[in-house]
Amino acid sequence: MTSPSHTFSDVIAEHDWDQVREQIRAVTPAEVERALAHPRPGLREFAALISPAALPYVGEMAAMSQARTRQRFGNTIQMYLPVYLHNECQNVCTYCGFSMGNKMQRTVLDEADLDAEIAVIKPMGFQHLLLVSGETTTLGVDYFARCMDRFRPHFSQLSIEVQPLERDEYARLSNEHGLHAVMVYQENYHQERYRQWHKAGKKRNFHYRLQTPDRLGQAGVHKVGLGFLIGLDDWRTEAWFTRLHLDYLERRYWRTKYSLSFPRLRPFAGGRPEVDMSDAEFVQLICAHRLVDGEVELSLSTRERAAFRDVLLPLGFTTISAGSATDPGGYSRPKQALEQFEISDERSPAVMAEVIRSLGLEPVWKDWDRALERRA
Repeated sequence: MTSPSHTFSDVIAEHDWDQVREQIRAVTPAEVERALAHPRPGLREFAALISPAALPYVGEMAAMSQARTRQRFGNTIQMYLPVYLHNECQNVCTYCGFSMGNKMQRTVLDEADLDAEIAVIKPMGFQHLLLVSGETTTLGVDYFARCMDRFRPHFSQLSIEVQPLERDEYARLSNEHGLHAVMVYQENYHQERYRQWHKAGKKRNFHYRLQTPDRLGQAGVHKVGLGFLIGLDDWRTEAWFTRLHLDYLERRYWRTKYSLSFPRLRPFAGGRPEVDMSDAEFVQLICAHRLVDGEVELSLSTRERAAFRDVLLPLGFTTISAGSATDPGGYSRPKQALEQFEISDERSPAVMAEVIRSLGLEPVWKDWDRALERRA
């Protein structure tokens, strides 16, 4: 039995990054075919499905993934909108536009600013908002609570993607301020190279960030979102460790729901990335996750270009953003040089909803109310 002090840090210590990478590279076509036929695929099968040997099977994987997604989730795609609260940040991350070293105007939305955002967003039809911020200790749980209280009367679901918090802080936001879900991305699962990308700030603490989903599970938060930043390291090995993390969480905090996001590096304030993943490999990754996990929600952001998003949507995704702005106050006033990264798909929410319908799917603007969740 797992002890209360046991966290994913203990689990990841049992695995060697280089050994995992070589095992994935060594997969044969016969192992891929066995994985595709396996009735209850697990980590071993996942390694086969993300291997170079599986790339010729992507078409078959896509058909299987689409069928499995429709069987479990029906034809619905949930719509959500990210809302950036501030771009203050005390971290130095080499890939992020909000990084403390970048010379840019810093903006913190106050109550009047939040009201202005609400006035523009509400007519769009969204009921699920993802509140996003930079990471700074000067704007902590009290600030997020005030922001959530401002949005809460107008929207059905509020999720956050902010700096990691403590267990009791997550419990407070969940129990008192309507928190539905928390997205917390590890970015990179290689402990030594993680410090290469994170030069300074609290985010440099690999294990504190790694243990955040444990704190969320202990706090009883309804849903937790995981992911890594595609383009920092070998994507296949990163994906395997993300899958390991998700398997651990699903077993330990089984009352919690989970989602996965797949952010590929985009141009940002201060630089342009080198992305080492092809579109076919991106499809391979999505389908591999769906084939080993029929329950996890898969989220697609506006980082991907419009035509590719249209191809991706039916293959396994359950949630999608549209009309996104990645700067504080980006919906109620003209864009300034405040963005965390550039989006690729700039279509409006209304246009995106029509695209979803044209694919034979149904856009959903509102999911279960929290009252119904509690009854269930």
